Amino acid sequence: MNDQAIMENILLTTKGVCDLYMHGTIESSTQNVHQAFDQALSDCLCMQDDVYKKMQAKGWYTTQQAQPQQINQVHQKFAQ
Repeated sequence: MNDQAIMENILLTTKGVCDLYMHGTIESSTQNVHQAFDQALSDCLCMQDDVYKKMQAKGWYTTQQAQPQQINQVHQKFAQ
């Protein structure tokens, strides 16, 4: 397995963990549990951001700018 594939797996795993922590935060029944999940979510989001930035710097995670016409089309679609 090459470095890019390893980083992709780390990113996907981290995103999945963020999702679990988010649901734990939302569904927590006490303030202590809510705070614990909320802190874990915050830490996990920071990790996810770090992994993303490293992948982007190496050209392993590319994004493309949305064209203004595409933005307007989506805006009009959901404005109705």
